[in-house]
Amino acid sequence: MEMRDKILIGSAGLLAIGMVAGGYLLGDGLKRAKAADRSVTVRGLAEKDVTADLATWSISYSATGFDLPTVHAEIDNNTKELQSYFRSLGFKPDDLTPTGAGVNQWLNNGVNTITITQRMLLRTTDIARAQRAVAQQFDLVRRGVTLQEGSGMRYSFTKLNDIKPQMVAAATKDARAAAEQFAQDSGAGVGGIKSATQGYFSIDARDGEAGEGGSDTPYKKVRVVTTVDFYLK
Repeated sequence: MEMRDKILIGSAGLLAIGMVAGGYLLGDGLKRAKAADRSVTVRGLAEKDVTADLATWSISYSATGFDLPTVHAEIDNNTKELQSYFRSLGFKPDDLTPTGAGVNQWLNNGVNTITITQRMLLRTTDIARAQRAVAQQFDLVRRGVTLQEGSGMRYSFTKLNDIKPQMVAAATKDARAAAEQFAQDSGAGVGGIKSATQGYFSIDARDGEAGEGGSDTPYKKVRVVTTVDFYLK
């Protein structure tokens, strides 16, 4: 056999070996890629009971009469009684601030009639004291102050950022538990996180009290749902 033929045969052999090896590596790579692409998407829930840390009470009251000085004097007296009421409950003077006033004049059967409306805002972080103020507000009626409709206490939770990390971690842990149950049922294991989406944090009444976002109760429940895509192995 000539040297040239031996070289050709050797080259062909090496090419064949290379094709086999390449095919094996390609097949193994595809297999690994397919395995890496296996995943499961689940949702995790975290809930936490919290108590409001801010109370605001928007208070409106009015007086009506036939001459401005008399009506103005009545409003001034109502304001003093309102301040006295909150002072008797232990609130600081700057907890109660005026937020505006309005004067309305019209003719009633030819008689000039005047109504003055005063608006005040109570703002406090003393939630227990705020609750007592609401519970005893009939004392204002005895003092001659009649609150207009729409005057109500609102309770807010302002420290959401302080609890977000632990709640997201809890929701992710809950999602992994769901993924592990799914994997167990399908004979697989759970790997790392492929992708995750944090849901919207909601704050509602803890025990189903009425009001938008549970604003009329200090007892609230914070809730978040996360969507997590886990690799399966």
